[in-house]
Amino acid sequence: MNVFWITLQSNLNMKRILLTPVLLLFAVLTGLTASGQTFVKMDPAADTSLLRVVAANSDSALFPADNSQPWNLTQCIAYAQVHNITVQQQLLNVQLAQVNLRQSQGNMLPNVNGFASHTYQYGRTVDRFTNTFANSMVLSENFYLSSNWTVFNGMQNFNTMKQDQYALQGSRYQVQQTQDDIGMNVASAYLNVLYAQEALGVSQQQVDLTQAQVDRTQKLVDAGAAAKGSLLDLQSQLATEQVSLVTAQNNLTIAYLTLTQMMNLDSTSGFTIVKPIIDVPNESLLNTTPDLIFQAAMNNQAGIKKSQMDVKSADKGVDVAYGGLSPTVTIQGSIGTGYSGAAKTVTGTSYSGYDTAGVTTNGGYVLIPNYTTTYITTPFSDQFNNNVNKSFGVQVTVPIFNRFQVMDNVDRAKINYENAQLSLDLSQQQLMKNIQQAYADAQAALQKYQASQKAVDAAQESFNYTEQKFDVGAVNSIDYNNAKNKLTKAQSDLIQAKYDYIFRMKVLDYYQGKPLTF
Repeated sequence: MNVFWITLQSNLNMKRILLTPVLLLFAVLTGLTASGQTFVKMDPAADTSLLRVVAANSDSALFPADNSQPWNLTQCIAYAQVHNITVQQQLLNVQLAQVNLRQSQGNMLPNVNGFASHTYQYGRTVDRFTNTFANSMVLSENFYLSSNWTVFNGMQNFNTMKQDQYALQGSRYQVQQTQDDIGMNVASAYLNVLYAQEALGVSQQQVDLTQAQVDRTQKLVDAGAAAKGSLLDLQSQLATEQVSLVTAQNNLTIAYLTLTQMMNLDSTSGFTIVKPIIDVPNESLLNTTPDLIFQAAMNNQAGIKKSQMDVKSADKGVDVAYGGLSPTVTIQGSIGTGYSGAAKTVTGTSYSGYDTAGVTTNGGYVLIPNYTTTYITTPFSDQFNNNVNKSFGVQVTVPIFNRFQVMDNVDRAKINYENAQLSLDLSQQQLMKNIQQAYADAQAALQKYQASQKAVDAAQESFNYTEQKFDVGAVNSIDYNNAKNKLTKAQSDLIQAKYDYIFRMKVLDYYQGKPLTF
């Protein structure tokens, strides 16, 4: 093999011939790069559009190094959009789409394949280079380089590449839609934590207020100024409210657990969130119409864009199927050479006398000179140059009858295209339905919030009046507890209505492409 490489380097003409297909391939690749048709990178992290981490400011863009600092909503959403398992699975689908696109791009290029063999042959064989029988062990070496290029096949390769480009873009939109959905779910879980915190605060406030009344009544009972029954009623009320406090604390723990699980946070120990100052949305925001929200959603909802890419990809699939009806033109070329241990070269002859070839009619002998020929195995360098064989050809394949496979592929592609169009229509209809439902829910939440606010004002005034009468002994503990329970329920209903209204408005913001921030 060392002899082979030394000879190859010394024979520049042969080297140029062998490297021509490689140089041609390099030129094609360079041309694709210059025209923008480069191969897709395999690293999805390099595509920043897939990891849409949006931050309100530079500080919130960084995740806390640990849970010693509270997390705001932007950080929670950004972390979940990167670390959620569903998003990571969608990113793997993007990688698969990138591989498919790279393969379809490669199908437009010629292939180049090399072959080399080093073979020992034993027994009676016909040597392929000398075309003679050999009875002893023969060493043969073959070197072969071939290239095949599909010049035209009904634009199938080109249309397949375009189809894979649409599929790749669709998979990216699917990642974006998944991230948007996760962002909405995280916002809902974040609001649920805030609601649980306020509900816990209300429960704690009621426990503290009842505890103060128990202490006050205890002193009155000890002084003989109040009946012990009032004290027992207050103590029973206090026990009930303490149970509600434990429930509220457990609800807050579960709300935190739900949020951290949705974020796929590595460690939840010490995790807390920022409690922002939330302004209740103005009802004027509902002055828009579902139709206007739908028009905005059509421009920013990644799920709709993904369905549109599916339609374009299926349309190109029809073109690919029709390409099967076209002839295929292929250019083929090859170059090869080899070495045989059976190849001999004459090195010289020597006279060794006469041999009798026959006898004449007169009895004389017919003599011929006898020569001894010496041989050597033909050197590798000589055989490498002398045994060069080249081929070049054009192959045309015309489909005539393929058991209806081509037309079946066309019909199948048309069905897939129609199905993609129906899926797009269904996505648009579902989007409109969701927006109409979200708009109606927001209106109902607003009305419930306004009614709950009036109920709290009335219950607060009634409780204040009852508390004043209870302090002077004008009402008993039962009336006091009833008024207090009504106030507690009204406050809880208001908190629930408040966050339900805020969430419904955030849903409408989501459909309009607005950021999920407070």
